[in-house]
This record gives sequence, structure tokens and C-alpha cells, in this order.
Amino acid sequence: MAKRVKRIGVMTSGGDSPGMNAAIRAVARASSYYRVECLGFMRGFQGMIENDYIELNARSVRNIINLGGTILKSARSKEFLTEEGRAKAAANLKKANIDAMILIGGDGTFRGGKVFSEEHNIPVIGVPGTIDNDIFGTHYTIGYDTALNTVIDAVDKIRDTASSHNRLFFVEVMGRDAGFIALNSGIGAGAEEILIPEEDLGLDRLLNSLERSRRSGKTSSIVIVSEGDKIGKNVFELAAYVKDNLPYYDAKVTVLGHIQRGGSPTCFDRVLASRLCVKAVELALDGQQDIMVGMMNNEIKAIELVNALKSKPTINKELLRISDILSV
Repeated sequence: MAKRVKRIGVMTSGGDSPGMNAAIRAVARASSYYRVECLGFMRGFQGMIENDYIELNARSVRNIINLGGTILKSARSKEFLTEEGRAKAAANLKKANIDAMILIGGDGTFRGGKVFSEEHNIPVIGVPGTIDNDIFGTHYTIGYDTALNTVIDAVDKIRDTASSHNRLFFVEVMGRDAGFIALNSGIGAGAEEILIPEEDLGLDRLLNSLERSRRSGKTSSIVIVSEGDKIGKNVFELAAYVKDNLPYYDAKVTVLGHIQRGGSPTCFDRVLASRLCVKAVELALDGQQDIMVGMMNNEIKAIELVNALKSKPTINKELLRISDILSV
């Protein structure tokens, strides 16, 4: 029979993403609903090592569902990478009578949590929070939808300038080694070309596409470039290459950078965070451990953490086909 859970810990780790506060709120309020205590550890794993936490309850998380960032802060902990650091964290959790930890973050957070759980037998449950949407076992991660809408809003504004001055804009978006933000925002913003890590389209294809666009009568173009694109050049080198080979283009570069991580979360991300974290608390109370909650086909599912880390989600090739058709 599973040990009765009386106290749950929650933390946010890795890159922040819009909706993390909605997730913290859901953990705290679900804990209150089920009459268990909840502690929020500051700055991720580092807060566990330093025993830095705050008590969370239904009232202490009021008015945070609309806030970007994370009230628990986030950090990457070098000390947690060592056995000594993890042992210190485990001792602090046991001293605080933590029965289970809910980890909100990306694959780095989950890898750390998996090793920690194996070494010290402390149950962990992962909740995917990253704008990159690069976690296996969920169709959507917390923050991804907000980041997409941020990119769309920015590109819409850039297109106004591009059209006014007959310019070609290269817009770099985040995503690490995953092209989900680039591909979906590119289609949504009507980009002429989309460059993603999963598909090395080559420089010749890019030049041919831009030349075709010019011949068809387009006077301005938008190229969305994922930061992890493997075409062989960074976005500034790419713009210079196009200028050298297609001198009639006035090419400019915009790097959207960390604005994609900020801002008030969309309704979708608030609801997603709420659904995932209520389920995470319920699984913790049920004695589950070393699992991740995700949303597949609009249903909240739980998969083993090891399986979530074993694979990477794949790009929808149909979206690439649609992008090609719509870029004429």
C-alpha cells in the first residue's frame, strides 16, 4: 500500500515559460483541495540544495495565473550535477518531510529529477514547461502556445515594415534543436520560407525560392529561421549570403530572442498548466513516481519519465508540405 502523502514540493527549473505560474497555482490549490501541504522550492534544484522554500496555499497563489515568468524563480544548478549536491538536496527534502516532488521544466529538469529519484528514492513527477515544445509524450508543453502568439505578433509588425520598404527580413526564433516554433509560426505568419533543424533544405533551395517569389511579383518577403537550423550559417551570415547572391534584395535581420519567453500566458497555456498540474498532484497522492504528465489528443496522460527522455517528438511533415504550397 502506498505511503500516505502529506506534503508535496514543487519547483520550476530551466528556461522559464509563460504559464509556469498557472502551474504553480494549480499545484498549490489542488494540494489544498486534497488537504495536503505544499512547499515551493526557489530557483529549482538549487533551492533544494540550499533548503530555500516558501509555503504555498490556495490564498498565497492568488492573482498569479495571468503572470509570465515564475514566482519560484528558475536557475541551472551546477552543484546538483554532483552526487554531493544531490545528497544535500535529498537530506533537506527529507528534513522538510517532502513525500513527492513535482518538477516543472524541460528535458534537463527531467533528467536531473530521474537521477535524483533513483539515487534517493524520492518520488518525482514531471510537468513539461518549455516554449520549445520538444518533450516526448505530450502534444503541447506549457508556454509553447504563448511563444507562438508572441512570434506571430512580432512578425506581423515586421511585415508592415518589410512591405513599406520592399525588404527581405530574416526573423530568428527560439527552439534550440527543435523547429516547432519556426514551422507553426511561419505558417501562421505567412512566411515565404521556413528553416528548421529537422530539414536541411540547403542554400540553393532558399535562393531559388526567393528568386521565384521576386519573379511572381512579391516585393517583400519573410524568412523564419529556427535558432538551431542546420543550413550551415547563422542568421546574419545567411542574410549576407543572400545579399551577395541576390543583390536586388535589401535583407535585414531580426532576432526575437527572449521576448518569446515572456508575457502573460494565453488562455490555452493557462488551461493546459491547470489540467497537467491537477493530474500531477493526484498521481502523487496515488503513490505514483518517476512519471511525466502530458496532453495527447486533448486527454491528460501519464508516461514513465524514462520514456519521455528516451525519444524526441517529430515534426509534422504535412505542415512542411502546406508551407511549400502556400509560399507561391
